[in-house]
Amino acid sequence: MPDNTEYTPPRVWNWDAKNGGEWASINRPIAGATHEKDLPRGRHPLQLYSLATPNGQKVTILLEELLALGVAGAEYDAHLIRIGEGDQFSSGFVAVNPNSKIPALIDAEAGIRLFESGAILLYLAEKFGHFLPGERAARSEALNWLFWLQGSAPYLGGGFGHFYKYAPVKIRYAIDRFTMEAKRQMDLLDRQLADRPFIGGDDYTIADIAIFPWYGALVLNEGYEAAEFLDAERYTNLLRWAREIAARPAVIRGRMVNRVSGPPEGQLHERHDASDFDLRTQDRLAPEGDA
Repeated sequence: MPDNTEYTPPRVWNWDAKNGGEWASINRPIAGATHEKDLPRGRHPLQLYSLATPNGQKVTILLEELLALGVAGAEYDAHLIRIGEGDQFSSGFVAVNPNSKIPALIDAEAGIRLFESGAILLYLAEKFGHFLPGERAARSEALNWLFWLQGSAPYLGGGFGHFYKYAPVKIRYAIDRFTMEAKRQMDLLDRQLADRPFIGGDDYTIADIAIFPWYGALVLNEGYEAAEFLDAERYTNLLRWAREIAARPAVIRGRMVNRVSGPPEGQLHERHDASDFDLRTQDRLAPEGDA
């Protein structure tokens, strides 16, 4: 039922831990670790700590695309971070990402920690020389859209998705406000894809990899189960692009890594090597919706 009670903010806000809805356990007004716990380490230089949320899928999709190209240096160990249980607030995780958000990555060979999904995508693309054009204009266009996603997705997830699906009360003003913005973003992407196969032009880049888990999943009705509400079928160019990206074998694999929802055969945990995934099964391992 809608809550029409008018709210008057107090002079000084106080945290009510019980007033956060479904995600109350992972939100708090302070940073830092809540408990001592070291992170696990595997045998490869790249150590990924993540969960198969849209932001987490960006990195595993890119790593799987690199492995599909035969880039041996992209082998990685994937360690599951259960954000609903507070794994991201461990001392070990906070040492890698003081912001306590997934994904986080350690490149042990280089002695570098990485956090924020866009920064990780850019680092890996530059490190391995794939999925980011070398020519200045094409590179700039890909980065335009990568950073567009980093700034726009919070309006979709924390804005539309939260108030449409997760908020403990349905507030029409909030839903209308963020639905308008979500549809504006979808229309923007649809127009961008009207005369080009990929977001940045002719090449598949980290811009596509970043945008797909958010907006591709949305129009395929895998994000917030809101495709009908958003009239997603009208965005024909965006739908074409989303279906083509979703069918890529590396995208299928990448969306399975560190997944905790859906059938067990659609989940891949403690990912280590390309051999961990049997390509012969890819057709029956189409991923379900996001965690």
